[in-house]
Amino acid sequence: MFNGLGMGLGQLSRLSNAKTRSISPENFRGEKGKGGIAIEGTGSGPSRELGQGWKVSPSVLVKQQSTFTIADIEEAGAIQHIWLTCHPDAWRRLIIRMYWDGEEHPSVEVPLGDFFCNGWCERVNVNSIPIAVNPAGGFNSYWEMPYRQKAKITIENISNDDYYLYYQIDYTVTDIPSDAAFFHAQWNRSNPVKYKDVHIIIDGIKGKGHYVGTYLAWQVNSCDWWGEGEIKFYMDGDQEFPTICGTGTEDYFGGAWNWEQPKGQYCTYSTPYLGMHQVIKPDGLYRSQQRFGMYRWHVMDPIRFEEDLKVTIQALGWRSEGRYLPLQDDIASVAFWYQTEPHHPFPVIPGKDELEVI
Repeated sequence: MFNGLGMGLGQLSRLSNAKTRSISPENFRGEKGKGGIAIEGTGSGPSRELGQGWKVSPSVLVKQQSTFTIADIEEAGAIQHIWLTCHPDAWRRLIIRMYWDGEEHPSVEVPLGDFFCNGWCERVNVNSIPIAVNPAGGFNSYWEMPYRQKAKITIENISNDDYYLYYQIDYTVTDIPSDAAFFHAQWNRSNPVKYKDVHIIIDGIKGKGHYVGTYLAWQVNSCDWWGEGEIKFYMDGDQEFPTICGTGTEDYFGGAWNWEQPKGQYCTYSTPYLGMHQVIKPDGLYRSQQRFGMYRWHVMDPIRFEEDLKVTIQALGWRSEGRYLPLQDDIASVAFWYQTEPHHPFPVIPGKDELEVI
């Protein structure tokens, strides 16, 4: 039975009993008929001559060392779109968390910029289906996020500065099918990857579900090509060897041959399901390393698991005499997946110094 969740183009004409709601600083609870009724807010100054209904509350101030709840929904449904924006300095200092059905531990816990494939705190556009980032720093998520009882989204400011946050969360109020899984995302960093070790994208997933995406913010700490490493998916009891093993870093993200086009240059790209969308080059003064941003969405090819999942990637380059060289790069990642609840609690996210882009 059609329930008003995500609609492909072929379903746009179909009617549904689902209700559409939206949360923003102009309507904190997403209540019907109560948008734009604020009489005070961050726009009180510019709107002082126009009054109520004239952009009185377009944003919130997330104060230092505090947590602000941007959504608290208490009826079954699904979040369908999130838009937000704030200063790039905040992108590794604000942590977004999402909780489904009153759970104690978050199902999503990621620095804000990394969640939207902007982990380097420098604006770059993303032109993909689940994540779109548009000029100049408009973050959009179209990941479907269902819940059967309630949903809560918070933003924690772990810094010693205050930040203005603009946001809008669009959701549907509807019944959720019994086979709908819950959205999850987790951040991790190896700074640097230990010699002859691997970067762990995700470990400790327990339950049934499917893996749907990877984002990497990768700093190369050596010269020459760095992307020979294989991504590996260990699932459902795999031990020494995985069930899925990739053939190289650029291959996993849909590229080939070092992304070199034209010769001697990296070629960025951003497509609906994969991309190497960001290259930050050394400048000869303060920037000494190359930095890259990459995403891969398993929307058309989800990686399904029954009991458990672990995902790793090698940092691997070349050395003399045609030999591989294990690298010691700085790699941060976000894993995106759906699974049944309860989920295995995440490790404690690091503090601001460990999160910092340096």
